[in-house]
Amino acid sequence: QVQLMESGGGLVQAGRSLTLSCKAFTNMFSRYTMSWYRQVAGSERELVASITTDETTNYADFAVGRFTISRNNAANTADLQMDNLKVEDSAVYTCHANIWGFSHWGQGTQVTVSS
Repeated sequence: QVQLMESGGGLVQAGRSLTLSCKAFTNMFSRYTMSWYRQVAGSERELVASITTDETTNYADFAVGRFTISRNNAANTADLQMDNLKVEDSAVYTCHANIWGFSHWGQGTQVTVSS
């Protein structure tokens, strides 16, 4: 079992930036595909961005051009930089790690964007 700890959430004004960080407690971090998901109450969880072991990235349409996912294998972290935030980006953002089909989830961190 991999423990994932998110940080960096909070309240921010629309148009501003926020960076979320996910710390993974494992000695195999470099082998995991890391992703960020988000969920608004009453809605399904949706993929925001993912980064593979060779640092190939994938973004949801709403994230393209505004969000950037990155990883630091030495620090066991996967960050999500969010720029030009919109009110509709408000959600609980959760870190996800996948290896060999096994999924691991963090607890999530709340991001609230005010107008």
